Amino acid sequence: MKNGNKEIFIPGPSGRIQAVYYKNKQQGSPVALVLQPHPEYGGTMNNKIVYESYKVFFKNGFSVIRINFRGVEKSDGVFDNGQGELADAAAALDWIEKENAGFGQCWIAGFSFGALICMQLIMRRPEVNKFIAISPQPNVYDFTFLAPCPISGLVVYGKNDELVPEESVLNLKKKLQMQKNIDVKFDPIPNANHFFKGKEKELSSSVDRYLKDKVTVI
Repeated sequence: MKNGNKEIFIPGPSGRIQAVYYKNKQQGSPVALVLQPHPEYGGTMNNKIVYESYKVFFKNGFSVIRINFRGVEKSDGVFDNGQGELADAAAALDWIEKENAGFGQCWIAGFSFGALICMQLIMRRPEVNKFIAISPQPNVYDFTFLAPCPISGLVVYGKNDELVPEESVLNLKKKLQMQKNIDVKFDPIPNANHFFKGKEKELSSSVDRYLKDKVTVI
């Protein structure tokens, strides 16, 4: 693959996990994991939003990995309603951390269903510094486990999301903004739907701005 992006297979709890990985050669570079949308609705790691987010990370000096959850394309196993996918994400995080000993920061990002897995993973991994949740679905999934949410991050959503009423996102915002010691930024993208169709550039810009603002320069 071009630009130093490599297709790889990493060991996972259900067999091998297909992934694309970019390694930044700078010692102490930050690391990031980007998670795909729902496998049962055609989600893969090559989803446009996943790819655009991954690209923003490597352009900002990260070593970054994106994975296909179990049962997707060349990844072993079968869909497991979130529990197995969370285990896959944890295995990928283990892998990239070992590959980049002495990493500066650790970030997790996810789109739609991937945003849920991202948020569940940050509850279990104290080394993670920041998260980026794109088009989370608090109307579908219960986010009350974020009590408290352990770290600051960015939530990006489309103002015209046809799958998620804005009210449910604003309720999540209200809950998170009442918590102390964290700052979760909510960035609504005007005229964007759940998949940011035609608004991919605006989404990338939002993620890019947040990274440039929050990444510690080594």
